[in-house]
This record gives sequence, structure tokens and C-alpha cells, in this order.
Amino acid sequence: MKASRATTPISPVLKAVTVPLSVDEAFALFTAAIASWWPIATHSVTESATSTVVFESGVGGTVYERAASGERAVWGTILVWEAPKRVVLTWHPGSDPSTAQEVEIRFEASGEDTVVELEHRGWEVLGEQGAGSREGYNNGWNAVLATFFAGEARRRAALR
Repeated sequence: MKASRATTPISPVLKAVTVPLSVDEAFALFTAAIASWWPIATHSVTESATSTVVFESGVGGTVYERAASGERAVWGTILVWEAPKRVVLTWHPGSDPSTAQEVEIRFEASGEDTVVELEHRGWEVLGEQGAGSREGYNNGWNAVLATFFAGEARRRAALR
């Protein structure tokens, strides 16, 4: 069942982090290597039962988690794939696609580093729950992007 849209605009969640990787490396880490850094124990649908996260490349690809039992929980579908600069996907982890918001991730060189910008928008589709959900994700994306993604990026850069 689709929630009624919120009538008041809800501002997007905006996050940015600078990582010591090239744009190509940062994009590949965020997408193809997502299972190496995504905090599945705390940020997944099946939590401790989750065995991996998959980020399929290209428009129409899906982002999903797979439980040890083989069960799949779809998080979203790729809408824009402009490797290695930008990816946009729907976002509805374990929920009906009619409640999907959008997440856009941009990768821009900054000297030898890469600035990774994340924008999570479209909260209005969640109706009355939109503002509360936005606040939860505002905190959640801090950990996911700044702690887990950036931490893995720093670890990989140190191995060079």
C-alpha cells in the first residue's frame, strides 16, 4: 500500500566525505566492493542473518542483501549509472518499491583524493513518516559514509 505523499517538502539528507582514493577506486569501493565495508549487522533488513550485500552495475541493476538462507531483500534499483562519477538509485530497503526515495552518490577528484557526496531525497513519498525517516537516515548515513566507507577507503590506501 502506497503512503500518501507529504504535502510539505522535506529537505534531502546531504553528506560528504573525502577519501584517500582516486575517483575510480572510490566508485569501485562504493559499488562493486560494497560487501567489504557495509555494516550489515546494524544497517540491513535481516541484520545478523545477512551474509552479503550486492550492488549490481548498470541501469536496471539492483542493490540487495542476501541472507545466509539465500533470501534476498532488495534495497533499490539503479536509475543512473555514470561510472565513475555518479550513480542514482531508488531506495526502499526491504519495503515496497512504491515507497522508494532516491539516493544519489557523486564522486569528484580533489587533488589525489576523492570527495564522495551522498544525497538522499524524496521523503515525501513516505507521507507522515517522511520526516521521522529522514532524521533516522540523517544519523545513519553519518556512520555508513564517514565511519564504514571512509574507514575502508583509508585502510585500502594504507596498503598501497
